Amino acid sequence: MVVGCVKEIKNNEFRVGMTPDNAKTYVSNGHRVLIEKGAGRGSGFFDEEYEAAGAQIIESAEEVWKSCDMMVKVKEPLEPEYKYFKKGLILFTYLHLAADRALTDAMLKSGVTGFAYETLIERNNTIPMLAPMSQIAGRLSVQEGAKYLEKPFGGSGVLLSGVPGTPKANVVILGGGNVGTNACKIAVGMGANVTVTDVNLERLAYLDDIFGARIQTIYSTDAAIEKAVADADLVIGSVLIPGKKAPKLMKREYLKKMRPGSVIVDVAVDQGGCCETTRVTYHDDPVFEVDGIVHYCVGNMPGAVPRTSTIALTNATLRYGLKLAELGVEEACHRDEVYISGVNTYDGKITCKNVALSFSMEYTDLKSLIS
Repeated sequence: MVVGCVKEIKNNEFRVGMTPDNAKTYVSNGHRVLIEKGAGRGSGFFDEEYEAAGAQIIESAEEVWKSCDMMVKVKEPLEPEYKYFKKGLILFTYLHLAADRALTDAMLKSGVTGFAYETLIERNNTIPMLAPMSQIAGRLSVQEGAKYLEKPFGGSGVLLSGVPGTPKANVVILGGGNVGTNACKIAVGMGANVTVTDVNLERLAYLDDIFGARIQTIYSTDAAIEKAVADADLVIGSVLIPGKKAPKLMKREYLKKMRPGSVIVDVAVDQGGCCETTRVTYHDDPVFEVDGIVHYCVGNMPGAVPRTSTIALTNATLRYGLKLAELGVEEACHRDEVYISGVNTYDGKITCKNVALSFSMEYTDLKSLIS
């Protein structure tokens, strides 16, 4: 199979879908690898390294798109890339379709096969290709939140840890999954008072076992969230429903009860955000203010640390990409039904139930299309 990888064009996105080591693995398995010139530079991987690995360096993204059978990316394609879609092309990347109707429509119209990192669920209910970016985003969320609490950045001037004789900052984490757990690690490590909310009592028990008296766990209800965030200096939104829009847990009216200069970091922004006042921002202009509350809603947070992020991401995606390149989507799904959960669009049909529900569109079971 011809496997392509292009430079990401999203604002301040420096990750790349394939490292030179990945390219070497694809080549050694009999595939032809095409890399757009300069695609890996932002992550510290250079054309010479890809060439040494057996990949071909291609001058233009257009040529890579037109020549490949499978495109390996990091982020969802943007509108200028829609024209490269073609029937049967395997698009292997983060898609987040539930938050992007235009991309969904373009993929359906073209017949491209969309294989989303964020919806593939293994038999043990983990999301292996989302996990490393969730870990990074969770840890970054507290780091960024602490920065924007500083007065020069528009915050209230609170230090997370405080110092002897002063109160510690209150950090509220909405969602105790992978992002929330990693945010919790950093917030606890920085000495803050940490509260974690979730609707899964088993998850709360797990977090209580890990962190013990260093955190407060609360069952998530509207009333509980409203009460918790009223005293929060930093709120981390880390809610995930695979393939579906994030629920709006953080209501606009809650902001009026918070201290001016408090910060919200909405990690769920890729799936539409879990705060009613969320809108997507970028690394070059990451924050905005609503009702005196600073919002950090960058849609590609791990892109700020591209070297770490690229290595972590491709460690997780490589084995799935190799299987798709070896067998094709249809045969891979026949041999292992886990792969079915990753297919969001196929032959002009939505094959991810949560994406269909998000847009009230027709859902088609992939098995009926490939049987």
